[in-house]
Amino acid sequence: MTDLATFAQGLPKAELHLHLEGTLEPELKFELARRNGIELAQKTVDEVRATYNFHDLTSFLAVYYPAMDVLRTADDFRDLAYAYLKKAASQGTRHAEMFFDPQAHTGRGVPFADVIGGYRRAIIEARADFGISGELILCMLRDLSAEFAMATLMEALPYREWILGIGLDSDERGNPPAKFAAVFARAKAEGFLLTMHCDIDQEGSIEHIRQVIEEIGVDRIDHGTNILENEELVEAAKARGLGFTACPVSNSFVTEQMKSDEIVELLRRGLRVTINSDDPAYFGGYIGDNYVALAEKAALTREDLAQLARNSFEASWLSASRRDAYLAEVDAYLAAHPA
Repeated sequence: MTDLATFAQGLPKAELHLHLEGTLEPELKFELARRNGIELAQKTVDEVRATYNFHDLTSFLAVYYPAMDVLRTADDFRDLAYAYLKKAASQGTRHAEMFFDPQAHTGRGVPFADVIGGYRRAIIEARADFGISGELILCMLRDLSAEFAMATLMEALPYREWILGIGLDSDERGNPPAKFAAVFARAKAEGFLLTMHCDIDQEGSIEHIRQVIEEIGVDRIDHGTNILENEELVEAAKARGLGFTACPVSNSFVTEQMKSDEIVELLRRGLRVTINSDDPAYFGGYIGDNYVALAEKAALTREDLAQLARNSFEASWLSASRRDAYLAEVDAYLAAHPA
């Protein structure tokens, strides 16, 4: 490992774009299948990984959702989140704001309480064991109905102390942010923070980004690098201090250069672009690996990486006092590891 890679892995950072269901490593998938008496089509880890042949969002989702069938009990969800938090902590993550997709589980009969209860238990245990803090963001599946999303929001209200924000993910084609305007308006009224996926190079990308900024009024944008195609939206995002949760390694599965040019341009222009791992079990890179991949592709310096780490805390939904403490950690780490 190069000196810069070692620096990137140890750099204190927050992860703001991470799908817990996307951290299901093949080894854990086999263990959960055994535990729950499920016969898998694949018999080895290599056979599972051979199915990870993605070229766009749709081909990824076709593998992603069926794999979740092994998640059946609260213990399963606890084990999934705990394994991620352990791995993330080993790569410098101090705080994680994690997406989960309850509709993908309740729609197949798993109680909402088991999903969130298992995840919550993992967060508490990982904080004690690894010193990493975690929060949950409930994501609505945009290729399902707005009515189902509203029902899920209502089901989540008794657990509002365990849920930091509401997000929107899954297949963006034909499912613009405006489809869920009423759901997110209700979520905001209930006190939740808001974020929405604006995936890279989608049909109508700029219009979707406009909707999330001007109509929905999100607090953060997931992916969103296509914003550079519209200067007015760039200036609006900068003025509002909106964070962008970029995911270089997962981007590389659908574009040749992982959107490194766009990420660096957002960084140089002073926008709060952050680096994250998205679905690391499927794309082969956790958060530290994403920092390293971008640094190598874009010839970033330690100072650049430190600024990306600062952005991750500044774009987080931490309290001001906790945010400032983590920012001080970044500055201290940079000072202790000169080039």
